[in-house]
Amino acid sequence: MRVHLIFHILLDKGWFLSCFGSLWVDLPRLAYIRPHPRFHPKATIMALLQGKVALITGGTRGIGRGIVERFLEEGADVAFTYVSSPEKANALAEELGGNGRKVMAIQSNAADFTSAQTAVDQVVNAWGKLDILVNNAGITKDQLLMRMSEADWDAVINTNLKSVFNMTKAVMRTMLKQRSGSIINMSSVVGVKGNAGQSNYAASKAGIIGFTKSVALELGSRNIRSNAIAPGFIETEMTGALDEKTVQGWRDAIPLKRGGTAVDVANACVFLGSDMSTYITGQTMHVCGGMLT
Repeated sequence: MRVHLIFHILLDKGWFLSCFGSLWVDLPRLAYIRPHPRFHPKATIMALLQGKVALITGGTRGIGRGIVERFLEEGADVAFTYVSSPEKANALAEELGGNGRKVMAIQSNAADFTSAQTAVDQVVNAWGKLDILVNNAGITKDQLLMRMSEADWDAVINTNLKSVFNMTKAVMRTMLKQRSGSIINMSSVVGVKGNAGQSNYAASKAGIIGFTKSVALELGSRNIRSNAIAPGFIETEMTGALDEKTVQGWRDAIPLKRGGTAVDVANACVFLGSDMSTYITGQTMHVCGGMLT
């Protein structure tokens, strides 16, 4: 639709410069413009995930917790899974569930096929739908291949890769019925470039990228999107225990000269889960500060 707009460039002391223009505008997209309260005190800021239901695996700490918190800030109803420590998980759900927010903690092992289906059923039975799945659960058991045990290989592949298969299978029926959905799989830059001492982890994360692309091809016609995120060096409570000199060396090797945060990754998840990314599927978004450049 062709419309006429008056543009105001606001300056610090209340002055403004106006210009009159004519352009083509996709009016529905204007809903995503979020005016700054400083200039529009009465403006209502629309949350990007308002009305959506999300399930996040491994949501009690680190990147997973960051995603849970950001999704809640953007208006989603959020369920997250945990494997152990129900007291801690339930306390977190209670802490984050204030101000009318809906939060659900589900004890579930995503690496177990039946447990994954039960978790999805619990969310759908409680809230009637499931719009976003974030496959975030993962572990590391680093060791040179020469010294790596079969048990360490199997544990990482099952937790990191098989869980993605299990959870995606579990949500398919609901999302196919809805004819909509966003599946976000947590890969890693290690899955793109490899890393010595992490052959099991690299294989699991590379497998996630291939799986993500295949699912995008299979489900795209049903308006179900599948994307991966490949974080780089993200500073969490786990990296906080490392030697500061070593960590600083890693930061210095990154073009942006800092480690990433859980919020950096969570913001990418918000974008891929929202209606701002409805024409994006089968892609891997690198959240790595330019590490792979």
